[in-house]
Amino acid sequence: MPAFAEGPPPPKEAGPLGLTLDAIDEDGAIAEALEGLYGSTRASFLRGAALGSAALAAGLAAPAAFAAERGGDTHILNFDLVFEYLQSTFYFSGVRVGTVAKMTRPKQVWAHTLGAHELAHVRILKSVLGRRAVAKPFFNFHGVTEDEAAFTKTAVAMEDLTVALLAGQAARFHDRALTAAVFSLLTVEARHAAWARHIAGYVPVAQAFDHPKTLDQVDAVVRRTRFLASAPRTRSRKQPKFTG
Repeated sequence: MPAFAEGPPPPKEAGPLGLTLDAIDEDGAIAEALEGLYGSTRASFLRGAALGSAALAAGLAAPAAFAAERGGDTHILNFDLVFEYLQSTFYFSGVRVGTVAKMTRPKQVWAHTLGAHELAHVRILKSVLGRRAVAKPFFNFHGVTEDEAAFTKTAVAMEDLTVALLAGQAARFHDRALTAAVFSLLTVEARHAAWARHIAGYVPVAQAFDHPKTLDQVDAVVRRTRFLASAPRTRSRKQPKFTG
């Protein structure tokens, strides 16, 4: 059972200066971030704990929901690998069907750069996993990569989702070296997300805190896209649609 899942929060602990997170969180930004990570009850406890106290340090440990999630390091890395397969194939599809070639020069540079980065991520994850790496699945983008507006909008959502995925999983690795490696992917993916938002005309940094997602949450989002296919297929006798 997650810590602080039931019952009223403990009384506020007085620190040397009597300061708590509540005392310095005038705009509520910290409170919002804590609730996204830990839930409202545990977040309420953390806001009331004194800065620098042992209770606050213990409470800020990795959320129990993340720690209880199935699988170990290999499972997480393979999940990340499938997501990188999806991203690299998505950008390559936009190039292959000619959508990227019709974009402005800045957008072409953006799409080619992100595609190359995602392919590099695939290679490094496969290198780390070795024989334990899962095979690349088939993808069907249902025409999304053939329309510039749909391609760009989907890229923004995909990059934002990648940041949420890596932020949710980085601290779950038992191998500290893997944690450091995934954080290096996370920082690059965060730059990807900001770049994609700028290209699409959105605010590059929409909020002060990013909300992590669990593997199950990311899996549900990907399944709703129907981009994962059981086998490659075409929809007509004309030029084949790219399916990965």
